[in-house]
Amino acid sequence: MFDLNTIVRPNILALQPYSSARDEYSGKQGIFLDANENPFGELNRYPDPYQSELKDKIALVYSIAPENIFIGNGSDEAIDLCLRIFCEPGKDKALTFTPTYGMYKVSAAINNIELLEIPLNAEFQIDINSAIASLKDPAIKVLFICSPNNPSGNTIEEIETMIKNFKGIVIVDEAYADFTNSSLLEKLGMYPNLVILKTLSKAWGLAAVRLGMAFGSKAIIDLFNKVKPPYNISTLNYKAAIEKLGDIQGFEKAKFLLISERERMAEALTKLPQVVKVYPSQANFLLIEVRNANRIYDYLKQNNIIVRNRNQEIPNCIRITVGTPDENKKLLTILENSTL
Repeated sequence: MFDLNTIVRPNILALQPYSSARDEYSGKQGIFLDANENPFGELNRYPDPYQSELKDKIALVYSIAPENIFIGNGSDEAIDLCLRIFCEPGKDKALTFTPTYGMYKVSAAINNIELLEIPLNAEFQIDINSAIASLKDPAIKVLFICSPNNPSGNTIEEIETMIKNFKGIVIVDEAYADFTNSSLLEKLGMYPNLVILKTLSKAWGLAAVRLGMAFGSKAIIDLFNKVKPPYNISTLNYKAAIEKLGDIQGFEKAKFLLISERERMAEALTKLPQVVKVYPSQANFLLIEVRNANRIYDYLKQNNIIVRNRNQEIPNCIRITVGTPDENKKLLTILENSTL
């Protein structure tokens, strides 16, 4: 039986959170003389610390109750909060599977948490037997799984097996899941130790807004709200997100185009002599193995096309984000005309 209180750091359980002026009075009418705000201007008031209107929009889009939603300054804030809430610095550990999103490692280092890294297999999937054996370490409190995985692009299998065999918190990073029909969000109620991360940076096209979401049980979301800074989302970003979430038709149209372009690029790249392999992707990027990643990366950069060189993580691999049809055409033309 999962017991959340045995996972949370004792000082977090005992923490008395900061009470802002908007915690003590949440009404929208009145003469506001409580928060030491400047009374003049259009952006002079502090934002809603709990982003109620935005959560209502997200609840409709993803069919989940607002009480199960946390809004963060990018998914990176939620990643950091998971470590701060559940892991004792210098004592507890976290676990992830590599290659994967680099901020798990950075956030763990910032919080003085040892991050154990288990390599994914040749198909970028979890070796379930070795993974479950590693979970026997009682110091491991948090598990990070990115699906679809960055930088490989594939969805990860056996996630539910990992959840069922772990007594700590499982964070499933679904930053790219909007490009798939695969999400654990509908099963959130089945697993009290599950936290799902999503973002408006990818399929929704709001990377500049820096708005991430964490979905979990009300008990976990309450902890996030307890620890976060009081006004972590600006009014400008808040309003931009609400506007974007109201345009479902535009979202679906852009997503369809990106997926179509991804498949077109994958087919075209496979035919190039410089390309050894194009890995299957369910994200908005392609991981490709080439004959010389460093040379191709430099060649594209000289032609003002910037891709991501992943040679150090995955030998001779580069990651290409799906751009506009015109951008993708230019990339393919430059590679087709090269002598590399």
